Amino acid sequence: MSIAETPIAAIRGSRPLPGDGVHLVARHYKKGVRLDPHMHREAQLVYAARGTMQVTTPKGRWLVPPDRAVWVPARSEHAIDVLADIEMRTLYFDLAWLEREERSRSLDAEFVVRVSRLLHEAILALFDGHNDPDRTDLLVRLALLELHHAEDSATFIPLPHEPRCRRAANIVLGDPTGSHEIETLAREVGTSARTLSRLFSMETQLSFKSWCQRARIAAAIEKLSTQTNVSVKQLAADLGYASVPAFSHAFRQVTGKTPTEFADKE
Repeated sequence: MSIAETPIAAIRGSRPLPGDGVHLVARHYKKGVRLDPHMHREAQLVYAARGTMQVTTPKGRWLVPPDRAVWVPARSEHAIDVLADIEMRTLYFDLAWLEREERSRSLDAEFVVRVSRLLHEAILALFDGHNDPDRTDLLVRLALLELHHAEDSATFIPLPHEPRCRRAANIVLGDPTGSHEIETLAREVGTSARTLSRLFSMETQLSFKSWCQRARIAAAIEKLSTQTNVSVKQLAADLGYASVPAFSHAFRQVTGKTPTEFADKE
């Protein structure tokens, strides 16, 4: 989708910070709300202080629970789906401001980062109503410094662009807990299993099996993030795993943690 086809949304309800280059927006969205594909002239850091959202770009789809934040570069198409009521806190950065700060090159692609306690407190402090310019400047710079932690790919599902491969991916995403055989999917989208396997590897840098596992683990993360007191045993069964150890092993392969460890908010 070109820039001309995608609406460049205005920053509504924003509060400019001292320095004329950073704006803050605080919004509440109910579960089920969808912000259709759009872009901004400004880069943005989107954080749900409470609740869970899903951010989709041409590159892929991220699940963003409260312990993560997403960076979206300027003029980058994105859509947001609210999976559980969220308190969204967004920082918008003018490109000229980022260039002056010499941050533009390192922030030229979308990514998701795990939100440390330091980053969490820095973002919330920017919205606490204090108007001390020196304090505000330090908090903004601190937030940007925290973004240089390694990209967190645990909640990322790369999306293929080739039409047949994309149709197959959408079938899996429509029912990530199902047992999807590549031969069956290939027939549904009008190609061979060999071709579909090759397309998944080329388009997503993951094998078909690994991609399906990531989609299934993302579904698990969504449940862990949006449901209280979810049973790991029941979750493993719902996702089609033969046992809790098998589920935990697959979960650890993608996220580096067991489901129980992931559910514990740091």
